[in-house]
Amino acid sequence: MVNSLMLRWRHFMSLLLPPVAGFALLLLIWSLVAMTNSNGLPTPRETWQQALTVFSDPFYSNGPNDQGVGWNVLSSLKRVALGFGLAALVGIPLGFIIGRFDFLSRMINPIISLLRPVSPLAWLPIGLLVFKGANPAAIWTIFICSIWPMVINTAVGVQRVPQDYMNVARVLDLSEWKIFTKILFPSVLPYMLTGVRLAVGTAWLVIVAAEMLTGGVGIGFWVWDEWNNLNVRNIIIAIFVIGIVGLLLEHALIRLATAFTFEEVRT
Repeated sequence: MVNSLMLRWRHFMSLLLPPVAGFALLLLIWSLVAMTNSNGLPTPRETWQQALTVFSDPFYSNGPNDQGVGWNVLSSLKRVALGFGLAALVGIPLGFIIGRFDFLSRMINPIISLLRPVSPLAWLPIGLLVFKGANPAAIWTIFICSIWPMVINTAVGVQRVPQDYMNVARVLDLSEWKIFTKILFPSVLPYMLTGVRLAVGTAWLVIVAAEMLTGGVGIGFWVWDEWNNLNVRNIIIAIFVIGIVGLLLEHALIRLATAFTFEEVRT
């Protein structure tokens, strides 16, 4: 019994100690830089005290340009959900089509190769020109930047379906719908969910940058507004909030992928 408890304790410590040591090192470096920096970089203690104030009332509202961090995060998540959802509606079916039909693959792949490396912020002026508004332009930017991981991963998954499966479908004279539901979809699901996970991470990165330029309510605008107010403590708090929300989104999608696949999904 004692040996079992000792083994569990050692296992627990082996899991806990590395991340704790990593965060301790981060705080140490941060403290040293803050103490030797003359430009007003706040220390971890000062930032923590400010965080207690910020999160004591995260949903206050004193007008459209003065809202709590909670409202800003929710506004950003709403834009991400819209842009990402539209990208999934277009990207996943397009990935199946590209992977299934060789002619369409050779026709569309050069376009994807051309557009995929374009910086997210390069798409924002196009959105502003076409949609005449900051909010739809931000959603458009999320859409165009998060669609590529879903298209590419889904198409790769379709192309990697064993040829024996397709030969059997041809022998049985299965309809295209039967091939999709009985063969392609179950086989491609792990690839598709990987694309979804990568896409939502891209969407969260893009919305922060887009909101810094378009303004309004959102975590990116909050960062830029706090910079204009020279409130560096709130900027650091926002950095941690952005990281934590991104981590939670990715973790949720990993759990979803694990639930729908037999293999363990690795980050």
